[in-house]
Amino acid sequence: MKFMVIVKATAESEAGKMPSTELLAAMGKYNEELVKAGIMQDAAGLHPTSRGARVRFSGKNRSVIDGPFAETKELIAGYWIWECKSLAEAIDWLKKCPNPMESESEIEIRQLFTNEDFGEALTPELAEQEERTRALAGRNKKA
Repeated sequence: MKFMVIVKATAESEAGKMPSTELLAAMGKYNEELVKAGIMQDAAGLHPTSRGARVRFSGKNRSVIDGPFAETKELIAGYWIWECKSLAEAIDWLKKCPNPMESESEIEIRQLFTNEDFGEALTPELAEQEERTRALAGRNKKA
């Protein structure tokens, strides 16, 4: 099972406050443990929303909303992609994580969909298209 582990933003992360050397070292050690255990597949931190934008869809219309965005508790500061046997295993790993923020923080775990989750709606042709797209996306990754 694949999971996205979502680090929620805080007032400090939205202000662009960078982590201390000690926190970077602790997170680096934790990430190494995840990789050695075969859990972590990808991870990244995100710049504050002041450097981002949203696109709102309404029928055929699109409107752009420039950051920053007001409601911090709904924002994402970073993520991991993990491969775990179960949600319980992902939770166990997350309990070992250093607090990624200097203040209180929250991390959310969400399972990613697989092709099987879409049932008959995902025709063999659409499944083949999905596989081709994933293969091409894999080639786009920078080392």
